[in-house]
Amino acid sequence: MYTTLVLIEIIIAVLMIIVILMQNSKGGGLAAGFGGSNIGTVFGVRRASDFLSKATTYLATAFIVLALAVNLFFLPGKGKTQQSVIQSGQSTSVPAPQIPAQSQPQ
Repeated sequence: MYTTLVLIEIIIAVLMIIVILMQNSKGGGLAAGFGGSNIGTVFGVRRASDFLSKATTYLATAFIVLALAVNLFFLPGKGKTQQSVIQSGQSTSVPAPQIPAQSQPQ
């Protein structure tokens, strides 16, 4: 389930990147480089702008809701609680270092 939701999240992110880059800015922006300047002839200038802005809003909302859902409910390892050594109260002792015996020079 976790993997499926992350894959959907990636697909939404890629679609959102494409929709944002297709939007026409005041100076033409990157929309002209990707062929987004011709989208106005298909939908009409005003309808293309409305469609792209609504698509951006819906994709961004889905992205945020899905990210929150994955992190709150489906994050792997969430049910495991780990205690540190200090919290468990176990005393650990480190053995004293042993010095190697020195041999006499010949």
